[in-house]
Amino acid sequence: MTRKRTAAPARLIDSLRGRLAPEVALFFQHPSAGRLILDRQGALVRANDPLRRMLDPAADLSAGTPVLRLVVEADRDAVWAALAAALAGTPGRPLAARLLAAGPAPLAVALTATPLREADGGSSGALVTLKDDSAQARLATQLAQAQRLQAAGQLAGGIAHDFNNLLTAILGAADAVGAIAGLPADAAEELALIRAGVARGSALVRQLLAFGRRQTLQPRVLAVNQVLTDIAALLRRLLGSRVRLELGLEQPGPAVRADPTALDQVLLNLAVNARDAMPQGGTLTLRSGHMTLRRPLPRGPETIPPGRYAMIEVQDTGSGIPPELVGRIFEPFFTTRREQGGTGLGLATVHGIVRQSGGFLAVESAPGHGTRLRVYLPRCEDAAVAAPAPPPPAAPLRADIAAPRSVLLVDDEPTVRQVAARALTRHGWHVLAAESAEDALALLDVAAPPALAAVVTDLVMPGEDGTALVRAIRARLHRPALPAILVSGYATEALRLEVAAALPGDATMFLPKPYEIADLAARLRDVTEGPGVSSPCVPQLTNI
Repeated sequence: MTRKRTAAPARLIDSLRGRLAPEVALFFQHPSAGRLILDRQGALVRANDPLRRMLDPAADLSAGTPVLRLVVEADRDAVWAALAAALAGTPGRPLAARLLAAGPAPLAVALTATPLREADGGSSGALVTLKDDSAQARLATQLAQAQRLQAAGQLAGGIAHDFNNLLTAILGAADAVGAIAGLPADAAEELALIRAGVARGSALVRQLLAFGRRQTLQPRVLAVNQVLTDIAALLRRLLGSRVRLELGLEQPGPAVRADPTALDQVLLNLAVNARDAMPQGGTLTLRSGHMTLRRPLPRGPETIPPGRYAMIEVQDTGSGIPPELVGRIFEPFFTTRREQGGTGLGLATVHGIVRQSGGFLAVESAPGHGTRLRVYLPRCEDAAVAAPAPPPPAAPLRADIAAPRSVLLVDDEPTVRQVAARALTRHGWHVLAAESAEDALALLDVAAPPALAAVVTDLVMPGEDGTALVRAIRARLHRPALPAILVSGYATEALRLEVAAALPGDATMFLPKPYEIADLAARLRDVTEGPGVSSPCVPQLTNI
C-alpha cells in the first residue's frame, strides 16, 4: 500500500535529513527501541540502528520508502490509521503491530506515533517508536495455550470419570458372566469381544488424560539410547519399506526419569506423523544427545528454563509444516488430515506426556524441507538404570479367604457398586455397600465394627470424599491401620499423590478405574494379609 506524495517537506523534517544534534542523536539511537522519522506522506526520512537490527536485513530503509512496506500486510490498514492521526497532529496510543523480520515469523511490536511540530504549531511529520513486544506476545501465547490445555484437561477428567465408571461396570458384568459354569463357547467369544471393547475404551480415556496431563505415570530411570534402540525394531515394521530408519546415538547416552510406556507412546506418535508426512518415502532419523542451559531458552510458544537436559530428536525428510501451522500442531483436536481419519489427539498426547514428565518440545520445520522435533527431558546424573519390572501375575478368580470377613464398599455410581458387591461376594467377602460417606458411617452404626477387614471407597463423591471417609472410620473404630483401597475414575497422578499425602501408611492403596474385579480382590488380599504394599500408594496399577 503506497500513499501519494504531494507537499514538499517541512523545515523540521528537512533539517532531520542531515546530521542530528548530539542530544537528539543520543535519544534517537538509544537501543531501547527502534525509531524512525516520517514525512507528511508516511515516507521514511530516517531510521535508527536498533530498527535495522530488528527487521529483515533485506528491508529497504532508504529515504523516501513508504513505511507500510515494513509492516505485515494484514496490519497495514490499522497502522496507517494510527500514523495518519499522528501526521495530522493527534498523538496516538500504542498499537500492536507486526513487522517483516529476519526469522520465519513476523516481529510483534508496540507502535507509538508522535507528531513532529513546526515552530508555528503545524505538524510536519511523525516520530514512530517501535518496541519489541515479542516476549510479551510469547507470554500471551503461552497463557492462551495453557488455558486451552487446562480446559481440555478438565474436560478430559470429567469424561474419564464418567466413562471409566461405565467401563468398570461393563468389565465387572463380563467377569460375572464369564464365571458361570458351563458357559457356551460362543458366549465366551462374545465376552472376549466385550473385554476387548473395554480395553479400547480405556486406551482412549488414557489418551484424553495424556494431553490433559492427568494420566497416572510410573516413572523410572531409563537409558535413552536403549529406549531408542528398542523402539527402532518396532518402527522398522511400522514405517514400511519406503521409509528408511536411521539412528544417531550419542555415546555414552543420557539417562532420564520417565514412564517407559508413555515415552514409547511419544516416539510412536512422532514416528507415525513423520511417516504420514513422507507418502513417497524418505528417511526418519532418531538421535540422542544432551543440552545444558545456563539461561532460559525460548522455543516457539514455550521457554525452556536453565538446567541439564537429555535430548531426543525425531527428524523426517517429508513435506514440512507451513509457518502459520507450526504453533498449532500440539493443540487438541487440531489436524490437517481429518479426511484421512486424523483426530488431532496424537501430537496433543505427545505434548501432554512430555510436559507431565517435566520436559519440553521444540519444532523446526519448513515446507519442502522436512520437520525436526526435539524432546528435552531433565537429565538424570549418576543414576542407576532400573531393570524393567516383571508383569504382575494374573489374579485367579477364587475365594480369597477361608472365613467370610466384611469389606465396606462405597461408590456413588449404582451400577459399579452393584457389580463390585456381587463379585466380591463371590470372592468370599461379606460386603457392606453404601452410596456415600454419610451412608457408610450410618451403616457402621448397625454392622458389627470388629468384623470390618477393609474399606473400598470411591475417592471423589458428593459430600465427604474418600480420604475423609477413611480417616473418619479409622478414628471411629480406633483402628489407624485399617486397610483401605481408594478408587477413582479420574485416574490422575495428582490424585494418587493426594491419597499418599492424606493417608500415609502401608495400609492404603490407590486403584484407578476401570479395574478388573479379580484385580480388586487381589489388592484386597494384599492390603489385608500383606506384605503386598511396600510404600504408601505405590502405583502398582494395571491400566496405565
